[in-house]
Amino acid sequence: MNYFDDEQEWKWLFENGLDWDKLIKLYNPEFPTPDGMNSPQEVKDFLKEILTATGEWTGTSVSERAEELDKVGAGTVEDGNTYLSAPLQATYDEAKELAMIGLCQDPEFGGMNAPQTIGMFLLAQLSRACLSTSTQLAFFSSIADMVHRFCDHETAERIIPQIIAGDLSGSMCLTEPGCGSDLGAIQTKAKPVGEKGEGKKYLLNGSKMFITNGGGGLGFVLAKCDGLPDNLDGLGLFFVEQKLEGKEGLNFRVEKNEEKMGLHGSFTTLVVYENTEGVLVGKEGEGFKLMLHLMNEARIAVGFQALGVMEASLAYARKYAEERIQFGKPIAQLPLLARNMEDYEVERDAIRALLVDTASHYDIFQKLDMKKRKTGDLTAEEKSMYDDAVLWTRKRTPLVKYYACEAATNLSQRGIQILGGYGFIKEYPQERYHRDSFGPLLYEGTSQIQALMALKDVVKYAIKDPSKFFTNIIDKHPASEFLGKGNEWSRQYKSAHYRFKKKMMGLLIGCLNPGASKLLDFKAWADPENVNDLMIHAETLTQALSYMETLRVLCDHANKDESRSELFHKYLKVIQPRLEAIYTDWAIRN
Repeated sequence: MNYFDDEQEWKWLFENGLDWDKLIKLYNPEFPTPDGMNSPQEVKDFLKEILTATGEWTGTSVSERAEELDKVGAGTVEDGNTYLSAPLQATYDEAKELAMIGLCQDPEFGGMNAPQTIGMFLLAQLSRACLSTSTQLAFFSSIADMVHRFCDHETAERIIPQIIAGDLSGSMCLTEPGCGSDLGAIQTKAKPVGEKGEGKKYLLNGSKMFITNGGGGLGFVLAKCDGLPDNLDGLGLFFVEQKLEGKEGLNFRVEKNEEKMGLHGSFTTLVVYENTEGVLVGKEGEGFKLMLHLMNEARIAVGFQALGVMEASLAYARKYAEERIQFGKPIAQLPLLARNMEDYEVERDAIRALLVDTASHYDIFQKLDMKKRKTGDLTAEEKSMYDDAVLWTRKRTPLVKYYACEAATNLSQRGIQILGGYGFIKEYPQERYHRDSFGPLLYEGTSQIQALMALKDVVKYAIKDPSKFFTNIIDKHPASEFLGKGNEWSRQYKSAHYRFKKKMMGLLIGCLNPGASKLLDFKAWADPENVNDLMIHAETLTQALSYMETLRVLCDHANKDESRSELFHKYLKVIQPRLEAIYTDWAIRN
């Protein structure tokens, strides 16, 4: 099985779902490129070859090793270090041999300079093959990006080639025994050794728990800076290495690998810092802001992981249903199951389209953000592209994390049910897909945290300029446009979008209760108690926002290729009853 070549949806999205004009211009501003490619088409052909190679690798070797890795686990923790199990080590060795670790890294450090979106495609392939493996391998490229983006050049020159070679990886270290989502409660302390400030050494004391890949050798650690407020404003971000050149012993210790319900093949560790040397990244008090960068990338990446789970579970369920004979025919032909399977696969394909579109925006943001940090300057055209990419990235990040992860757990459960009793047996992979699906649902912020973030963005937009928010809905009424203008799916999208915004406006007015005389007064919208009343609707609002953003992407795709209108229409049928149920809930509870 090849997870790229054998999948028409992925091939269509590769060709049509990315903003290639902008991406190629950003990643390859001049032709011929330093590695000898003479045109944008040559770049695309090269990247397609890479995805074909990774699709073959993940669809065979990685997939075939997944069951064994689930049984034996990621490895062991001994003497403060982690040691890889045989199947995980074998996958690492293959990744090195295929040069996959440096796929999206800067050529200056030995990387291949592929767009970040191609890395997301690979992550989805890995996640379909084995979610544990994707979780481990993801912390090579993400940590390399953080080192390049936030550490000094000397550190990047020393560290990133080791990551690309597969000798180092790392972790994002936030969670503590007494603090999860409430990062202001972090207790790990950081004291300067001599002078304070960016690039200076600090000593860290404390511990972090639930740290994925905590023994990778590197870590970006959030800690309270000595003398700063005991809240988010007092956090610093520190780059730590487990082994320091010229010093014996370990700079930090891994004390435990958690026994989990799923993701048995990935390390989830307790990490202890005792006078651990760390280098301050950025300024004191900027830690949370800087960590948000990695968190945002991680949340989009987790959406792709969840997609991989959906793909694996539904592909297995489809194969089983087409081979399982009951009542004289394959169960895939039984009317109820046939209808259900189609709905499940439509939602999977729609979420895939949303994720790829979001990754394209995020990729543009990443590249321009790096240039902005390194040179401090963007052209007028780049500034426009950057602002647009920031807008879409900010809007979409909580939605794709919420929607994809919730759908993965739901659809992998449906996959078990299609197999019946066999789905409950370890001999079949469906139970592993479902167990593993709870990891993405929880890490990088639970669904409820994502919902509150999405709600916060909506409220900020509304109270910033209620007049614009209110009139925007009126101006977007479908009847305000000539009814014959546009195609059928565009008109249906506009109608659904108008109805959604009208219902959302009713929800906001009902909960925030500004009163008719103060409808356009932002102060009347911002009463904290009224905002609290709105919070009970955070999840349903996030669900509705997710459906509408997905429908928007599918409409855009149908405008590019009329054959894609079929997916648009099928998805609209799937979400319409859900939206009406949400609107009813909003009306009843208000």
